[in-house]
Amino acid sequence: MRTTFVSLFAALLLVAACETSPDEAASTAGAGASTESTGEAGVASAAVTPGAGMVTPGVTPESRAGGPAVAALTPETATLSREPSAAGRAVAAIPKGSQEDFVLNVGDTIYFDYDKSILTPESQRTLEQQAVWLKQFPGAAVTIQGHADERGTREYNLALGDRRATAVKNFLTALGVDDTSIEILSYGKERPAALGHNEAAWAQNRRGVTIIN
Repeated sequence: MRTTFVSLFAALLLVAACETSPDEAASTAGAGASTESTGEAGVASAAVTPGAGMVTPGVTPESRAGGPAVAALTPETATLSREPSAAGRAVAAIPKGSQEDFVLNVGDTIYFDYDKSILTPESQRTLEQQAVWLKQFPGAAVTIQGHADERGTREYNLALGDRRATAVKNFLTALGVDDTSIEILSYGKERPAALGHNEAAWAQNRRGVTIIN
């Protein structure tokens, strides 16, 4: 009798299990998956703090991580980097057609051999550049200075300086510079560019200088 009762109870449980619909089972499984998905999103949301992913100006990931701080490039620093240097501003401030412009872009001085007023090939190249520059400013008045080193008498060196200045003027006018705008002036040995009693100093003093008035 007891065996029959137990068998009947087991049969009822089997019938009840078979009557559970597939839809109910799927709904139950979906609810479980949704709960698990919500749990992962919650963990992810908790891991992302407000402001995470936002770059703070001037702070790099290294500095946030405790590494060396490196200043980020800001619009202000970029603007400063585009500003001209002090040297660039000084060059821009030099007026065109001035003595400073002439010296910077051409060169105002040539040199002579000892006791000579003949132009060397190097001097001729410099004077050719001077002629190009001077013809750009036809209204410029020019003085050519002739100089000599300390050797020789004052009178002799004044005459030598005059010959040197004349040689410069003649070369410039031959290249098309207006001769009426050029004056010559000899200083002889009175105004040395370098002080000394040796060839190094004398070589710097045997010169012709073009001055823009």
